[in-house]
This record gives sequence, structure tokens and C-alpha cells, in this order.
Amino acid sequence: MSTSTTPPPYLFDEFFASGKEESISPFLTPNSREWGKNLPLRSAFASAIGLLVAFIASFFSPSLYIISLSIVYFLSGTPALIDAIEDIKNLEINIDVLMTLAALLSVVIGSELEGALLLVLFEASGAMERTVSRRTKGALNDLHELSPRSAYVIDQNGEVFERSVREIQPGERLLIKAGEIVPLDSIVIEGSSYVSLQHLTGESEPVQKKIGDLLPAGARNLDGTLSVDVTRSSTDSTLSRIIQLITQAQEAKPQLQKFLDRFGKWYALSIMGLFIFFALTLPLFTDLPFLGLEGSIYRSLTFLIAASPCALIIATPTAYLSAISSCAKKGILLKGGVILDALARCTRIAFDKTGTLTTGDLQCTSLEKLLDNGKISEEIALSIAASLEQHATHPIGGAICAMAASRKLPKLRLRDFHSHPGAGLEASVEIEGEWVKAYIGQASFIQERMPQFTQSLMEKARAFLMIEGALFGFTFSDKVREEAVDAIAALNQQHRLKIAMLTGDSLLNAKSVAHSVGIEEIAAALRPEDKLNKVSSWAQEGLIMIGDGINDAPALARATVGISMGKVGSASAVEASDVVLIRDDLSVLSWLISKARKSMTIVKQNLFLALSVILFASVPALLGLIPLWLAVILHEGGTVLVGLNSLRLLKR
Repeated sequence: MSTSTTPPPYLFDEFFASGKEESISPFLTPNSREWGKNLPLRSAFASAIGLLVAFIASFFSPSLYIISLSIVYFLSGTPALIDAIEDIKNLEINIDVLMTLAALLSVVIGSELEGALLLVLFEASGAMERTVSRRTKGALNDLHELSPRSAYVIDQNGEVFERSVREIQPGERLLIKAGEIVPLDSIVIEGSSYVSLQHLTGESEPVQKKIGDLLPAGARNLDGTLSVDVTRSSTDSTLSRIIQLITQAQEAKPQLQKFLDRFGKWYALSIMGLFIFFALTLPLFTDLPFLGLEGSIYRSLTFLIAASPCALIIATPTAYLSAISSCAKKGILLKGGVILDALARCTRIAFDKTGTLTTGDLQCTSLEKLLDNGKISEEIALSIAASLEQHATHPIGGAICAMAASRKLPKLRLRDFHSHPGAGLEASVEIEGEWVKAYIGQASFIQERMPQFTQSLMEKARAFLMIEGALFGFTFSDKVREEAVDAIAALNQQHRLKIAMLTGDSLLNAKSVAHSVGIEEIAAALRPEDKLNKVSSWAQEGLIMIGDGINDAPALARATVGISMGKVGSASAVEASDVVLIRDDLSVLSWLISKARKSMTIVKQNLFLALSVILFASVPALLGLIPLWLAVILHEGGTVLVGLNSLRLLKR
């Protein structure tokens, strides 16, 4: 029985809309697809062999010389000529037009081998540029590969059928088999499994997902089978939003790159004009002929190649794209290469407190006996509190239970349990065979049941436990992120940044967190407009602002560079920020700033290298000190070196 290998019809639209290279088309046979990989590089390699054969044949076989050279011009010259004609039709004079013109004129003046060498090296360097571009966009390509094009839909009758992901709407039910990629954001309604989020968050440890858990698009289902309900369409999924952010980052050009793009067009026209001028006028002022190896056309052609801005044009985009791709693999999404420029010149960094320096998870820091009845110890009080709070879902209850668990205290038997939503809990607790009434909750809840509960006692704690006339107070604080201390130290020591905390919390809580992470400058009890005003005043000296909440969005937008926390951050904070930390990992901040500064260094090196080749090769070429073949090697060699230098930024 034979099976059809014809791709589903919906793949046609999706592939051609993706903009991917033809060699990975799903409509090619495996053998054709293999041949299509790196086709320009293969063509350049075949042309190089033909050029070598032509050079050797030029000494003994004119016919073999012509045949080999024709093959070189066909393989490398045809694509260049097609591109040049297309550019000329669009009234665009660029590097492709200059190189094609130089190759054709080489034939006219009798320097066929030099023209062939130019075409071969031009195609090889072009293939190298495309390879560099693919490498620099590696994170985006990985995410595209991670994005399924189809999914298994479960209809109302329980039948399972395959459908294009683009056609699936929120509310539909999907079947996710073991080993498959989750195609859309969804919620688990049946089954349990471990999933890998490594491509989304960088975390290699699998996470268990069970009924009721959210499942992001792009997660890989490792072992079990899951039935899920779709919560977002393909255009709004987590994976799609990450791809959009990376795409926007790669398309957003820094000012320097925009300037070089504009400069490149006028520069190419200027070089073309100078080439024509020198070719026509040099014989008028010297004894140079028009033709020949020492003729004005030969020298002008050498000048044209040496002065062409190929390396200059790719000097900045390859560097920025490499840095953006490296950051994406590290779990950092930048909304454009311009962010790297801004990061490199910032001198100050400000942190929000809750959800940024802290995890947002409450920690019970102390238990204090406020009123004593001589019967209840602090350990018994903590056991009682944990026994009541285990039936609640409030974060305060979780913190109390965690404190009791850390001390390995037993849970006590309860009866007549009642919950008062938003106020507190009450129950009878068995202590050494006796049942006593216990209450835990906020100050107003306890005050109604305890007349001697005064205002001064209320200010000593955040939650209270009352039992048999005894009163205990619990204090809490946010759990400081484990990496925060080292991250702050690195920013201070390695980058000499001025560090501050901006928070809407009380000064007392702010001081506690700031002291624990090593921040001295604090601005507390800030309203959103206060925080915005503070950020505005600091932005003039270059400010990085890091936050996560809706109230941080204005400050993130106003800062020189706004950084939001991807996991805990609100949608508005992520939208307003320039950088998103997908893993909420503050330890990457120092790495990010170092990468930004290194990117600026690489860009400067690339520009210096590109300009050096132009300056030190173009004038000697015009004077006849550099032959055509050496100008070709210098030009294309400079282009390759710039690309390879940019790839250094891919290192993590």
C-alpha cells in the first residue's frame, strides 16, 4: 500500500507567506531539497574550480580556456546580471550593479580572468553574507521551526482530525500527543504530562502540567497525552508574540544603520560617476591610453572595485542582528538594535520593588506574642495558624504554612471551621485533648472579637491569631529574588552604574528589601505619576528602568531603556518596554549591558575595517599600484572579515 507524500493544501499559502528560502519548501522532494541547500555557495565553489581550470588552460589550451571561463561567467555572472537588471529597472544603483558592471567591463578591456575572479568572489561573499544572516537570525528560525502548522482537533462527537493552526479559534479542543509541540496557547482539561519550555524560557527542567494549568504555544509535550481547550488564536499566541518581538527587533534599525543605508545609495552613485570621470579624463592629463593593463579604464575599474561599499553596508546590520539573536537565545528580547546603542550609553539603573527585585511571593518573617495567657507557646500558635490556613488560598496563608513546614510543626485537628472571605478564619482546635476556639485574620476581624485589641497592637503586625485570650502577630515580606544580590553587585562593580529603587510600597518595606540586595538610593510611597516624574528627571543622563506592573508602564516607556519581566510582567508593561526578560532573571542584566557595549565596539571595528579597505586601496588602485585582481581580493576579503567579526557577537 502506498502513501501520498503530497503536502496538505493549507501548506501552500503558509509556506509562501512565510518568506522562507525555497530550499526548505515542503513541496520539494528530499533529494531536491538536499541539492537546494546552500546553492549559491555550491555555485561559487563550482565557479572557483572552473576559474582554476581556465587559469591553467590559458597557458596551453585556448579552447579549454574559453569553455571553462564561459562556465564561470554563466554560473556566477547570470545571477549577478539578473539582480543588476532588476535594480536598474527600479532605478536603484547599488553594490550589485557596480560589481556586475565591473565584471562586464573587465571582459571589454581584455581582463576576463580578473572579471571572473570578481564574480566568483562576489558570489562567495554574498553566500557568506546569507550564511551570516541565517546565523544571526538563528533564534527566530528556531522559533519558526517550533511553530506547528497543523493540529489535531477534537470535535463534539470525539472525532479527531487534522486542521491548519491558522483556522483554529479559541474554545476549540485539541489533542496533544507525547513528543508534539503545543500549537496554540491553551488550558489543560484532561490528562497530565511533563512539558519542556526550553525554547520559550531557556529553562531545561521539565514542568508538570495537569488539569487547569495553562499551556503556552511552543512548549514540547514530553510523555503524556493531553486534551486542551484553546485560549488564543495563532496570531495572538505566546510563541507568535515572541516571534513578532524578535522580527520587530531585527527590522528596527539604529540611527547609524539608517544613515549608512541612505549614504550607501548616494555613495554608489558617486563612485559610479568618479569611475566614468577617471576613465574618460585620465588620458587627457597623462600619457595613459584608454585600454590595456595600464589604461585609464583598467585603473578606473580597479578603483571602482576597491571603493565599492560592500563591507561598509553590512558592517552594522550583521553586528546588530548577531547581538539580537544572541540575546534572544539568552532569554532577552530586544525591540531593535537601537536599544543596544541606548543601553551602552546609560549611566543609571532603577528597579521597581514588588515583582522585580522580589518574586511577589509573601514570606512570613516573624511571629510575635503580643498578649500572653501563659498557656500557648509560639510553636503551638504557629501550628494552630497553619492548621487553619491550610484550608485557605490567600498568599498570607501560604506563607504561614510554609513557615510551619520549615520548622516541621504538625497540623492540628479542627472542627466547626468557617471562612469569612476577605476577613479571616475561625475553628475549634484540639490542643492536648481539649477543644479551644481560634481566630486568625486581619486586624478588624480580631478587633470585633477582642475588646483589648488596641490601635498600638494593630500596627505591630499584618495578620493576627487570637486563642484563649492570647494574641499573636505575624509580619510578612516579599521574597527577594535569589539572583538579585549578585545582579546588583555586578551592575555596581563591573559597570559603575548608579542604582536606585522606585516603589509605591512603604519606606519601611522598601528599606528592608533595598538593604538586603545592596541598594542605597530609595524613593518609596510613589504614585505612578511620581514614579514617572522621577524617571523623567533621570532619563536625561541615560536611565534603565526595570518593572513589571501596569503602574510601571508609563515609567518604562519614558526611560531611556525600559525593561519588563516576561513571566510576571503585565501585558501593558511588556508593551511599553524596550527589552523583555522572558525568564525574569535579573542576573542577565550585567551580561546584557556588556553585550550592548561589545556590540558598539564590534560596530566601530567593522566600520574602521571597511573604511580602511576603501581608503588604502582606492587611491593606490587609481595610481596603478594595485592590480585589478588584488583590488577584487581586498574588496571581497574585507566584506568576509566584517561578517566574521560580527559573528563574534553570537557567543553567549
